[in-house]
Amino acid sequence: MRQVNFVVIFVICLALVLFGIENTDLTTIHVIKGIDIQAPLCVELIVAMGVGAILAWVFSVWVQVQGYFNINPQVEQRELRIQQLEEDVERYRVELEQQPMLPASQAQAETDSEAFAG
Repeated sequence: MRQVNFVVIFVICLALVLFGIENTDLTTIHVIKGIDIQAPLCVELIVAMGVGAILAWVFSVWVQVQGYFNINPQVEQRELRIQQLEEDVERYRVELEQQPMLPASQAQAETDSEAFAG
């Protein structure tokens, strides 16, 4: 994937260089009434692309920050259900340990312990 990213960046930079070589004529940008900027066309477009890239990056970071703080209600419900089920399992385990063994179960347990000992 890094090679693909490198090729894409290289092609874009090469295109910008070739575009800059061919477009050195001065152009005027009317920012707001009374403010005009005069610069080569290639510089103006490179600056515009840079501003666009920065805005795209800021938007990407903003979306990630919103994702950190946006908690999905379904996930919360699932986490709560998992916690309840874990508590139920622990409660059932304690109940099973507290119940007395049935006579047949005791005889089976003694037979199993003798088999392991012998």
